[in-house]
Amino acid sequence: MYQLLQILNLALNIYSWGIIIYIFMSWFPGARESTFGELLSKICEPYLEVFRRFIPPLGMIDFSPIIAIFVLHMARVGLFEFFRMFVF
Repeated sequence: MYQLLQILNLALNIYSWGIIIYIFMSWFPGARESTFGELLSKICEPYLEVFRRFIPPLGMIDFSPIIAIFVLHMARVGLFEFFRMFVF
């Protein structure tokens, strides 16, 4: 069970880094149109779109990815606490 939890933690960590990389790709022209950028778009956009519905951009700054990463982190911490209390 602990190994499954470690794999889930690794997957959520990789997904968080994927979102961060996807955000930074917006700073470079044409980066999101590359094969890697399109792959990250297919993976990250569905999750980010949920937050963009509720958090509009303020001027040129989009705060929704920051909130999305924070929620992902809190879900990971909550999941670990849940398993720590009830399983281990």
